[in-house]
Amino acid sequence: MKLTPLLFALLLAAPPVSARVTAVRIDRIEPFAGGQVFGTTGAYERVIGVAKGELDPADPRNAGITGLDRAPRNRAGKVEYETDLFLLRPVDPAKGNRHLLFDVLNRGNKVVTNRLNTTTPKDDSNDPATVAQAGDGFLYRRGYTIAWAGWDPDAPKTNNGMTIRIPALPDAEAEIRDEFVSATRGAPMTRFRLSYAAASLDQSGATLTRRLRAADRPVEVPVAQWEFVDERTVILRPEGTVPAPGAIYELVYRAKSPWVSGIGFAAQRDVAAFLKSNAKDMAGAPNPAGGRIKASVAFGVSQSGRFLRDFIKLGFNQDESGRKVFDGVLSHIAGIGGVFLNELFAQPFRTRTQHEDHAMPENAFPFSAAASRDPVSGKSGALLRDTPFNPLLIETNTDAEYWQKGAALLGTDPLGKRDLPLPARTRLFLIAATQHTGRFGATTAPGPCANPRNPHDPYPAVRALLVALDAWIDQGRPAPASRVPLVADGTLVDAARLRFPALPGLMTAAAPNHIDPTGDWVHPVEAASPYAALVPAVDADGNARTGLFLPDVAAPLGTHTGFNVYKPPFPAGEMCDRDGSFLPFATAAADKKPGDPRKSLIERYGSKDRYVAQVTAAAQKLVAERLLLAEDAARYVNEAKAVGF
Repeated sequence: MKLTPLLFALLLAAPPVSARVTAVRIDRIEPFAGGQVFGTTGAYERVIGVAKGELDPADPRNAGITGLDRAPRNRAGKVEYETDLFLLRPVDPAKGNRHLLFDVLNRGNKVVTNRLNTTTPKDDSNDPATVAQAGDGFLYRRGYTIAWAGWDPDAPKTNNGMTIRIPALPDAEAEIRDEFVSATRGAPMTRFRLSYAAASLDQSGATLTRRLRAADRPVEVPVAQWEFVDERTVILRPEGTVPAPGAIYELVYRAKSPWVSGIGFAAQRDVAAFLKSNAKDMAGAPNPAGGRIKASVAFGVSQSGRFLRDFIKLGFNQDESGRKVFDGVLSHIAGIGGVFLNELFAQPFRTRTQHEDHAMPENAFPFSAAASRDPVSGKSGALLRDTPFNPLLIETNTDAEYWQKGAALLGTDPLGKRDLPLPARTRLFLIAATQHTGRFGATTAPGPCANPRNPHDPYPAVRALLVALDAWIDQGRPAPASRVPLVADGTLVDAARLRFPALPGLMTAAAPNHIDPTGDWVHPVEAASPYAALVPAVDADGNARTGLFLPDVAAPLGTHTGFNVYKPPFPAGEMCDRDGSFLPFATAAADKKPGDPRKSLIERYGSKDRYVAQVTAAAQKLVAERLLLAEDAARYVNEAKAVGF
């Protein structure tokens, strides 16, 4: 997105008081992990409170926030907000690394401490406090000051969820659409919670439809079979009716009082900028970041990674004083998406897949950090703006984002005809052979999927890339080169040319999720899409041929995919959310199922010692390339030694 010279000059000249944190209230400061010492950093403490801010609707930096000009104002003509605030900081700031790690919340939940500290799912916490919840202490040993602030006014408050208080527009009404799918991403539903209050409980002004698959024609549910319980709740009749697993229900209704949700972008900007600035608040209270921050890194996973892509695209990486907010951004498993936030009646919890939320707005051109031309609008653009405020950007994705989230378009033109030359400030990585929710401690339990899930953990690569991003910021040492499949060498292909091997016991996906042009999300119309949905080419085992191969994929024990499909009673054959699949190799040739073309472990490695040697060599190579930390390399080798042949 290119700024005109006049607008750019206005942004630089805008007064520094137009958008700011006005007050920080610290409610409590507590020891973390029982005062445990983390390497040379020492002990950490929890800082919990609230940050208040105000926005000037006339400031060019805020001009893109939808509805801000209609929001209630204080006596100074500013729009106020209040956000939850949480920090984990070194007790002795002088021993930290002076980097602010700003973890953008995912549906009100903290992510970075649960993923990069190698905790197991049982030790995940949205209120990290104990030794077990510190995991291996990677982030604390590195010395980060870690911060979170709410940005979604409707994020769940249960389980210590963090939110933001922002104004709504009480006089605004519009016809909107809500979608409900039971039991695919959570527990079975017994009632449908509306995203916004219904303007009327009269069913004649609303329509509820049902279909089994996204491509099916919606069928209207008779009014006798559903009703409004209150202005934010709908149930099916007779009472106690439970929706069929995976069936898609959609309610089109007139809603009222939308939040000015785009304030969430400005709040993250202003809180992060305030913490980085080391300034006191307007009442003279000390900065909770400790006063020694020299650089800031934003981290996001899935929804929060998509938030960061829009944050950059919409120009929020410039603070109220005309300075860069985030020096670096690390976005994981966001694909090409943004977040459905900067609109009235926004629904930021949506995530578009083949089956669910398929027509919700998420994928808007430009997709790539590199410049390209949109075949739909005819416009040209790029994720990175033509300003000095671009962060160093690392985007990592798994195979699942190529199948479900259009990740191929991060590195190609929208038609998928050619690879794009990426800006020098950008790196892209396919962390090969894993799925969207892969992590340490994941299992192969299939859940609603037909195949066992892919348990592969991509986060050792993400840990190494965070360290590389630090060096890029502090020392000017560029991060390792991108590793993604390419059109030019045939490693990025149309799914029709994939030639995935026929493996007994593994059901394959028919095609990836196609990327639709942005359109009417209330009354969507299926249209032919020009955008390419290419996927990584695979080898004879069904594993990706290129990308960043962690040691347990460089020397695999089975086939890892980025796709899975639903099993009955779910809509069989539809892609199973963003899950991958795993099918282990047989130990010996005699153990193989009939028709399995893959070599057994003994056939491919010869012996346990040779397998361990391959894992060791792969780990050492990645350490030398700065794509794996030495401590993680040692873990891979130890795990390889424990594998039974």
